[in-house]
Amino acid sequence: MITDIVQAFSFFIEMMTDAEDALDPNTQRQAIEHIMRLTDVSELKISYYENYKLEGTDEKMDYFIYKDGESDDEEYIDKKVTDISGLAVYRFMHKAGTPPWTRRHRDRLSLLVSIMFVFNSRQMLKQVANRFGYFDDAGYHNLRFFLSQLERLDMIGALKGKAIVHFNLKHFQMVNQQAGRENGDIVMQGFIDGLDEVIDGELPVCRIGGDNFIGLFDYDKVDSVTDYLGGRIIKFGEGYGESARVSATAGIYKLEDDLKFKSPNELMDKVMPVSFAAKSGGKADILFYSAELLDGRRHTIEVQRAFPKALEDEEFLVYYQPKVEIGGCKLVGAEALCRWLHEGELISPARFIPVLESTTDICKLDFYMIEHVCKDIRRWLDEGRPAVRVSVNLSRKHMLDVELLNHLMELIDKYNVPHELIEVELTETTTDVEFKDLKRIVGGLQELGVSASVDDFGIGYSSLNLIKEIPWNVIKIDKSIVPVDEDDEHSPRSVMFKYVVAMAREMGLECIAEGVETKAQVEILRRSGCDVAQGFFFDRPLPKDEFEKRLSLQGSNYKL
Repeated sequence: MITDIVQAFSFFIEMMTDAEDALDPNTQRQAIEHIMRLTDVSELKISYYENYKLEGTDEKMDYFIYKDGESDDEEYIDKKVTDISGLAVYRFMHKAGTPPWTRRHRDRLSLLVSIMFVFNSRQMLKQVANRFGYFDDAGYHNLRFFLSQLERLDMIGALKGKAIVHFNLKHFQMVNQQAGRENGDIVMQGFIDGLDEVIDGELPVCRIGGDNFIGLFDYDKVDSVTDYLGGRIIKFGEGYGESARVSATAGIYKLEDDLKFKSPNELMDKVMPVSFAAKSGGKADILFYSAELLDGRRHTIEVQRAFPKALEDEEFLVYYQPKVEIGGCKLVGAEALCRWLHEGELISPARFIPVLESTTDICKLDFYMIEHVCKDIRRWLDEGRPAVRVSVNLSRKHMLDVELLNHLMELIDKYNVPHELIEVELTETTTDVEFKDLKRIVGGLQELGVSASVDDFGIGYSSLNLIKEIPWNVIKIDKSIVPVDEDDEHSPRSVMFKYVVAMAREMGLECIAEGVETKAQVEILRRSGCDVAQGFFFDRPLPKDEFEKRLSLQGSNYKL
C-alpha cells in the first residue's frame, strides 16, 4: 500500500512538472486520479479567489478536477492555501461506502494540496506575468506581444507574403469628447474588433499607446484592410442608437519574400516612418513603404534636428520681393520671404517650410522673420533711407496662441517701427474656432494701425465669407486666378479675377496680384483696376542688399 501511494505521488509530480499548463483540469485529473482512488476521494473541487477577502463570495473560479462515484456529504476536507497569487480552497469529498478517513489519509491529502498549490501558483504567476507583459490596461495586446509573435513567426518561416500596418485613429479625441470616455472605449473596441475580423490572421491587432495600433495581415487582403481603415460607422449607446464614424491614417510595409532581419525592431523601423508621414498629412491617409518616402522622412528629421541651431546662428535670411504699383510702375512695398543658408547651400523654402509647418517650429521662424524685418526697417529709417511697407507671413499655427496680438505688437514696438510700415499676411482658416481667432487678430491689428492681408485669396472654399466677416486691409489674389494672357481674358478664370478686383475696390480694399510674370498680365491688371503687382516680371525675391539698392532708386520707375 505504501509503495502504491509513493508511486502515485511520483507519477503526479512528474506529470505536473512536464505539463505546459498546470492549471488545465484534464492535466490535473490525470495526474491525481491514482492518489484519489488510493485515498477514497469521490470528488475534488478547487475554488480560486484573487484575494482572501473574497472568500465566500461569487468572485471566484471553480474547477471540478476529479469525480468518481457518489459522495458522503457528511465527510469532506477543506484545505486553504494563500500566497501572492491569491487564495485557493481545495474541497475533497469522501467516497460513499468506503471506510472513514484515517489520520494518514488526511495527511496525504494535505501533502497533495501543498504540492498542487506549488504547481498551480507557479502557473498562475506565469499568467499574471503574461498579463502584465503582453497586455495593456485596457485589455489590448501590446507592442511587446506583437514583437514576440513576429519573432516566433519568423522562426517558423511564416512571415512571407504578409504586411505590417501601423495606424492612428483620426481625431479620436473628438469621439471621446462628444460621446464620453466610456462610449469612446466602446467605439474604439468595436473598430478594432471589426478590423480583426477583416484580417482574420495569426495575430490580433495590438495597441501601442493611446489611439495607435499595429497589426499583421496577409498582403492579399490589402484592399480590404485599406478600405476598412478608410472609415467605418461604429454603433454604441443603449440599444445602439448612436454611432460614430472612425477612420485612420496608416503606414503599410510589405514583407518581401527574401526578408532577412536581425530583430523585429528592424521591421518597426520600416513601417513607423511611413505611418508618421501619413499622420502628418499632405499626401494621403494611407501610405506604403518606399525608398523615396523613407528619404523624405530622413529629410524631415534632418531639418527638425538642424533647425534650433540654425535659428540660433541666424542662418535664415530675409529676402524681399518688391510690390509694384501698376499705375506708375513704382516700388510701393515688399514681401519678406525666407531663405536658409546652411553649410554653404542656399536652401529653397519648399524644402524646409512644409517640415516646420508640421510642428510649431514654424511659429519660431515667423517671429524670427518679423524681428529681422523690424531691425531692417528701423535701420533704414535711422540711416535716412526710404522705407516701404513690408508684409510678413504668419502660419495658421499661431491661432493656438491666445496672446498672439500682444506678442506681435511687443516685437514691432521693441524696434519702434511705425505701425503703417508692417503688414501681416494670413491665410484663411478651416475651422470655426480658428475663424473666430482670425477675426479677432485682424480686428486688433487694424485698431493698432497694422495692415492685415488675406494671402492666396481665391483658392479656398470660404473666401467670400472670409472677406465679408473679417476687416482686412489688403487682398492678395492668388496667381491661379490671375489671367495668363490676352486670349485668356474672357475665360472663367479672367471673369473671376475681374469681379474679385471690382469687389475689393468696392469694399475699399487694396488689391495685389501675385505671380505676375508677363507684360500682357500687367496690362490686364491695369485694365481690371488692380492696384499692385508682385512677381518675376518686375523682380524676383532679392537679398537684403540688392533690395536696399532698389529702395535707394525708389524714385525711378520700373520699365514695362
